[in-house]
Amino acid sequence: MPFRAYLADYERRHGPVTDHTGYSGGGGGVETGRDVREREELAFRILASLPRSSLAVLQHRIEPLLKLDIVGLLPTEVALEVFSYLPYQSLLTCALVCTRWRVLADDQSLWKSLCLERKWEWRVRPDAHETDARSPPDEHVESDLDDEGMGDEEDDDLMHVDDSGFASMDINGDDTVRVGLPSTSSFSATAHLSLTINSSHTLPDLLAGPSRGRMRSPRERHSAPSILHTSAVQKLALASPPNPDPKPDYKILHQTHVKLRNRFTTGQYTLSNLQTRGAPNGHTNTIYCLQLYTYPESGTQVLFTGSKDRTVREWDLQTGAVIRVLEGAHESSVLSICAHRGLLASASSDRRVVVWDLVQNKVIRTIRDHEDSVLCVRFDDKRLVSCSKDRTVRTYLFPHLGQQHVLSAHRAAVNAVSIANKHIISVSGDRSLRLWDADTGACLRTFENHHRRGIASIDYKHPFVLSGSSDKHIRLLDVSTLQGWSTNPAVTDKPAAAAPGGLGRTVPVVCESCGSSTSAGEPSQPPRRRAHEDLVRSVALSSDLVISGSYDFTVKVWDRKTGALVADLAGGHTGRIFCVGSDCTKIVSCGEDQRICIWDFSHGIDTSFLKL
Repeated sequence: MPFRAYLADYERRHGPVTDHTGYSGGGGGVETGRDVREREELAFRILASLPRSSLAVLQHRIEPLLKLDIVGLLPTEVALEVFSYLPYQSLLTCALVCTRWRVLADDQSLWKSLCLERKWEWRVRPDAHETDARSPPDEHVESDLDDEGMGDEEDDDLMHVDDSGFASMDINGDDTVRVGLPSTSSFSATAHLSLTINSSHTLPDLLAGPSRGRMRSPRERHSAPSILHTSAVQKLALASPPNPDPKPDYKILHQTHVKLRNRFTTGQYTLSNLQTRGAPNGHTNTIYCLQLYTYPESGTQVLFTGSKDRTVREWDLQTGAVIRVLEGAHESSVLSICAHRGLLASASSDRRVVVWDLVQNKVIRTIRDHEDSVLCVRFDDKRLVSCSKDRTVRTYLFPHLGQQHVLSAHRAAVNAVSIANKHIISVSGDRSLRLWDADTGACLRTFENHHRRGIASIDYKHPFVLSGSSDKHIRLLDVSTLQGWSTNPAVTDKPAAAAPGGLGRTVPVVCESCGSSTSAGEPSQPPRRRAHEDLVRSVALSSDLVISGSYDFTVKVWDRKTGALVADLAGGHTGRIFCVGSDCTKIVSCGEDQRICIWDFSHGIDTSFLKL
């Protein structure tokens, strides 16, 4: 029935329908805005006269008329542009709205962009390569409790001399060497190593030097590493077998990384030991340094470790076996190592830095310029940097590794160095952190009293510098803004201009009794989650997290932005921890107990497609 006929019938039975102006409907003519208002009023009166059950039925029928999917009506490329501004949580919600939105929200271009923002890459599996196996001679070196990898602090009226500065090696999980992260490289003292090896004329071929050392592979793998302790329900798997080159699914890649990050922050891991004291083919003394490394030719990840037994060992993370042993080049403890693109540099208390060719299995250069133990070595595609108890930092240029600069401003042993973004960072037992221009050797900035005691370790991921000290604390500093945080509540907030190296904020402490936070410097109850109780020997920095290893036998995980402690990993070591490293799936640590602990956060998750 036409509307006006229906209205006339309604008025004949119920009386005239008028609006607030007193106008009554009816009559012919073109429908106007007033006609629409009359229809609204009529509809309301009709609905008001119906029982609730009828209103519910009508509501269900009317609801689709009220929905207009503006995004769904847009061309696909325009709709994807709208969705590209959403965070991943919103994309997951949008996928639940309807079929059209699900197709848009699952589009690979959106998830690929999100992954690229975090530098999360899909693993492309290259051709596998083989390593040969040769047998190692038996050896044994007595162990003690000394830490040769660190120097004494500056001796003054404010501090007493004892263990303080130390060389620490941290590596991140992305072929980037950093002072303190355990992974393919660790997220610590970021020394980006990107040496290009040419098949016809490699960098090692251009380096000259005697070949004193040799590399050997162990006998057949007699036994797999034992799992001493499990902190999660499932048994730790050191590595997931690679899939046969599946097509990249960036949504799955992103969700897997998010899941792993959540496990890090909630402490969900399994713990196993790659080596324990007396294990076959393992190190026979204290393990000072480690680095996770991925071969670019095969995509296979291995672990390198350096020890007081004068050797560097390469471990197969899938079987737990020693692949080969680098020996004969050092006459004393190996204190620091750095590997990248077919080269490995090792530093020792014998005052030497040795550069190894991992492909040709030989030493290609030995440097003997330092006058005391070499505590840390790092290199990138242009230069190699080393530091020593002799209080100097030395730089060498590739390909011939000729000496470039001798940096000698520190007043005590230089315990750690890192290189990135054309800058060199060095820290010392004199409590200072120094920023150098890698090309000119000029000291760009000095942060005096950066810690209250000697600084033992650093990790540099420009512009952030993470440091660990014998004052038992860690500190994160943005060298461009001079803002950051410290785990030491005694460090007060000061303007950067008034206090070089001053912090923008400190980490609040959570009270055990009330759960509330207290400001820095104020008396507080014992914290629910405490900072380290002894010297922080190794640190590592990633985009989200900070990892630290200490003489208190623990590894701790911190939120990078806030400095809040998110995981406390204890029970793996029975001695001081000398080095930690990590990637997105695990943390690796080593120390004086000769254990190599792997804290695996990927148990039960397929990680074969992750580029580590």
